[in-house]
Amino acid sequence: MKTNLIKRTFKQTLIILIPLSILSAFIEWKRLPLSIFLGGILGLVNLRGLARGVEGLLGTHRPAGKLLFSSFLRLSMLALVLTILIIYKIINILGVLIGFTIVFISIITQGLKIAREYPEGKEEK
Repeated sequence: MKTNLIKRTFKQTLIILIPLSILSAFIEWKRLPLSIFLGGILGLVNLRGLARGVEGLLGTHRPAGKLLFSSFLRLSMLALVLTILIIYKIINILGVLIGFTIVFISIITQGLKIAREYPEGKEEK
């Protein structure tokens, strides 16, 4: 089910992200399209890292510490990448937020769809 959720989220996000980035070129050609696209891609990479981290914890004895460390490392790398892109004025902060928001909305909508497909007490085989 996890893989299905991530695949659906990636697909839905890209279906929204690419046309929105293209349309945003009519508003501001220089940084907005790239910012929206990079924000979405960074959000998807973050989602993938979170999924791998949680998946890797299933067999460990001390999951809380390992999850905390991997989450801190992942978010630090995300902050470092965003800081570098902002310092060199490659991206627009509003565009990155739009990209992250698209990923967040995709996660929520796909999670709700899967929750409706698998009612309580019914397991995927």
